[in-house]
This record gives sequence, C-alpha cells and structure tokens, in this order.
Amino acid sequence: MKKILGALIITIALLVTGATESQAASSTYTVQKGDSLYKISKKYQISVSELKAWNNLKSDVIHPKQKLKITKEKTTAKAATKSKTVAKANTKTPSRSDSEKVVKEFTVSASAYTAGCNGCTGITATGIDLKKNPDVKVIAVDPKVIKLGTKVHVEGYGYAVAADKGSAIKGNKIDVFFPTKSEAYKWGRKDVKIKILE
Repeated sequence: MKKILGALIITIALLVTGATESQAASSTYTVQKGDSLYKISKKYQISVSELKAWNNLKSDVIHPKQKLKITKEKTTAKAATKSKTVAKANTKTPSRSDSEKVVKEFTVSASAYTAGCNGCTGITATGIDLKKNPDVKVIAVDPKVIKLGTKVHVEGYGYAVAADKGSAIKGNKIDVFFPTKSEAYKWGRKDVKIKILE
C-alpha cells in the first residue's frame, strides 16, 4: 500500500510539474534558424511591436535558441487592484471636471492659503482633508457668489473645486490652496479670471 501511495504521489508531482512547464512553454517561443519577428508574429497572431516591447528588443535582430515571450505578462491581482483603485481615485478627484462648459466667467482677487497654518485643521468646509490630500486643487469662496461644490477653472491655477470658505473671503475674492507655504507666498495676491463650469 505504501509503495502504491508513494508512486501515486510521484506521478501527481510529475503531472503538476509537466503542466506548469507546458504552461510556461506556451508563453515563450524558442527562435529557430530562419525565423524572423514578422514570421513569429504571424504564427502567434501578435504584432511585431508587441513582440519587441514584451522582450525589450531595440532592433529586429533575433538569434536561434533565443527565448521570446509571445504573450503579455499578466499583471498580478494586487497590481490590478492597485491600478483600479488609482483609476477610481482619479475619477473621484474633486478638482477634475467632466465638463468644459463654462456657465459664467468673471475676475476675482485671488490670494493663497495652506493647511499648515497655526490653528488650521486642514479640513475644508465640505470635508476634504487637505493634509491627507495635498495635491487636490481647492479654492475657498464666498458661498453667496460661488456655491460650495462648484467646479471651476482659475487662471494660472487650473481646475479646482470650491470646497472651502473663510471669514475674509467675501464677494469676488477667492483663496487658492497650495500644499506648502512657499508655493502660497509665491502666488501672493492677484486678479485672475475664474470660469464656473457646469
């Protein structure tokens, strides 16, 4: 019984190893004498540029016995999840606008602020944590002039969202957010055009 069980285990191990090798072999091709990238690409129904990219080839020169990848490497589940998360985060970025339609355009006096000032929490009036999201483009507005949550384009600053307000921000004044004090000082105060987007 022990001999049969041992033989069975060895057989299963060989089968699994063989399957793994054939699976690996099916994703690579060993170059034969007379082969060209064009010939291999036609055989496996892929493009020459894909072959070159997958194998880091700078030219069309290949050599016999050279191993070439003939299928794109599959991304790991973790990498795929990460790329989906990044894509999802990009679509949720509050300063991005799906629309370029300008509803209104006018000039405002724009100063700058950071989340690192004394007594600042870094949390906007709409709940965005600027310390955890330093790359987000946010402006502080007078909600009577520009409603909170409005997507805008600020001349010299870019696309942003009206996500904050301040006691000194009244009328046609805005504050643009920068992650560092040096960037905020560099902006200073200036008159800029603001576009309210749909």
